[in-house]
Amino acid sequence: MNLLALIPLAPLAGAVLIAVFRRAPAMLALLSVSAGLAASVGLLVLVEGGAAARLSLPGLPTMPLRLSGEPLQALLSLVVAGVAFFVVLYAIGYLRAEPRRSRFFFLLCFFIAAMQTLVLAADWLLLLAAWELIGLSSYLLIGFWYLRPGVASAASRAFLYTRSADIGLYLAAFVLILASGSSEIATSLQTDGSAATFAGLLLLLAAMGKSAQTPFHDWLQRAMAGPTPVSALLHSATLVAAGAILLIRSAALLPAEILLLVALVGGVTTVVTGLIALGESDLKRLLAESTSSQYGLMLIAVGAGAPQAAVLHLIAHAAIKSALFLAAGVFQHSRESTRLKDLQGVGRERAATYAGFTLAALALAGIPPLSGYFSKDAVIAATLASPHPGLFGVLALAGTLLTGAYVARALRILWRGEPRRRQVGGQVWMGAGLAGLVVCAVTLKLFFPAIESLLESVPAQSPLASILGLAAAVSGLLLGGLIGGERLLGPLRPWAQQGFAIAGGVMTWVVRPALAVAHGCQRLDDRLYLAVLGVGRSGLRLGQVTRCGDENIIDRLIFSLAHASRVGGVRLRGLHNGLVHHELALTAAGGVVILGVLVALDRWIGFGVTA
Repeated sequence: MNLLALIPLAPLAGAVLIAVFRRAPAMLALLSVSAGLAASVGLLVLVEGGAAARLSLPGLPTMPLRLSGEPLQALLSLVVAGVAFFVVLYAIGYLRAEPRRSRFFFLLCFFIAAMQTLVLAADWLLLLAAWELIGLSSYLLIGFWYLRPGVASAASRAFLYTRSADIGLYLAAFVLILASGSSEIATSLQTDGSAATFAGLLLLLAAMGKSAQTPFHDWLQRAMAGPTPVSALLHSATLVAAGAILLIRSAALLPAEILLLVALVGGVTTVVTGLIALGESDLKRLLAESTSSQYGLMLIAVGAGAPQAAVLHLIAHAAIKSALFLAAGVFQHSRESTRLKDLQGVGRERAATYAGFTLAALALAGIPPLSGYFSKDAVIAATLASPHPGLFGVLALAGTLLTGAYVARALRILWRGEPRRRQVGGQVWMGAGLAGLVVCAVTLKLFFPAIESLLESVPAQSPLASILGLAAAVSGLLLGGLIGGERLLGPLRPWAQQGFAIAGGVMTWVVRPALAVAHGCQRLDDRLYLAVLGVGRSGLRLGQVTRCGDENIIDRLIFSLAHASRVGGVRLRGLHNGLVHHELALTAAGGVVILGVLVALDRWIGFGVTA
């Protein structure tokens, strides 16, 4: 089977088998995801050897559906498959007592299949279909525990926020297809002029929604209501990464003014969400805001004209952030809470988990020799080599400093306090998944030269960027560890805890208008329904009147004629007795009658009979 087809089909087959058999869902999910991971590794090896990997499927008459295994796509596919494998491994232990495990692993496999399709899609039609599927499946995964208070609302909010921005992707795809005459992504990205500018703005809007960039960042922290494996997968290398992946793949299309706007959006986001994370009181929500901040750094790199630096940070962040989320899940099981005040001292009782969390956190902060240091170094170097080094560089360094500050604050809270011994089930599976991702977060730097060679581009390097980035990271760690987030924020703390919402935030400007439109459509539907119902009732009454006329007039007349004919036939039958002289007499009488009628008619209207 073609490796391109096997990568999404393997997890999809797992989802189908789980839905059909409903037995051993965890093992089926693990096997199917493992098969997808093996196929992703095979594709990367194939592409690295210089072979082309493309697959065309039937679609619209002039627009086939295409899968492509270009180096970037093969690399991202491996990242998705790798993180998914460790998350599924972890989820086996995390959800060991969950009665609806079949539903969870079905949704998880379906989501992975949709995300792999999105990564490998080589035409806009298939990409749009996959974009829709990851939106639907993420909504169902976030709302998995929908009976719990606030979960359904969080899932709906995430769906509304992202769907409001998704219109940008649809319009951009239509503009590019019309401008280039082709639905193939590589061909359409050669568009220039006003069409490229307009499409670039729309693609940025779509990326802002999916990657939770300001002002669409609020939905991500509320999505923490879902199970921890969902948070680890969706918010590290898949759902939230989709926006950044979209801009990375379309970077060649974007003109200079759009690149500037992309960098500004990323810069504002990395600072705003970093400040929110600094004042957050919940560990998972802190990590969610950190996700928005790190994707803001990736957008800065794209805007600075270095999408390859964004790719490196995306790969490092995928391993780092998923490891942090999985460790947070262990802490949650230990204390039955993710609130930081309830997690005080949990690091002492879960020393191994805390050690993994610390390594991943230091990698996120950008401390050498961990992978996050080198990926952030590439981003900062790209900003210094950009046309706006002062602006982009300051924003990237501010985001790096804030990362160190909220990471140190979390580490201090998790360690300080009294430990409480409590047994946590499923530790073997959870520990295996967490350990695998921590190892990736620590050692990924070893693969960066191979990745750069595969992408045929080397990010900008600058000793000044390394010095400034390390200084910002260490300064942030010292400030967060010694002073704490509350005092660092000062008067900004209440505003940060409200998500820096202006005039009600996106809830006022997006969600409520969307709900108002929905209610208006419902009222319109109701009125149309009543109007159609009125027409139907009138037609029913007309039918009843017609039926009454048929039954009381026409049917009675027909039945009366039939009865009269039957009675007359019975009486006339007596005349036919078989006697010849009777028949001759009747014939003569009939002839006389006919002759008399003809004579009468001749006299009345002149038939000419008597002539």
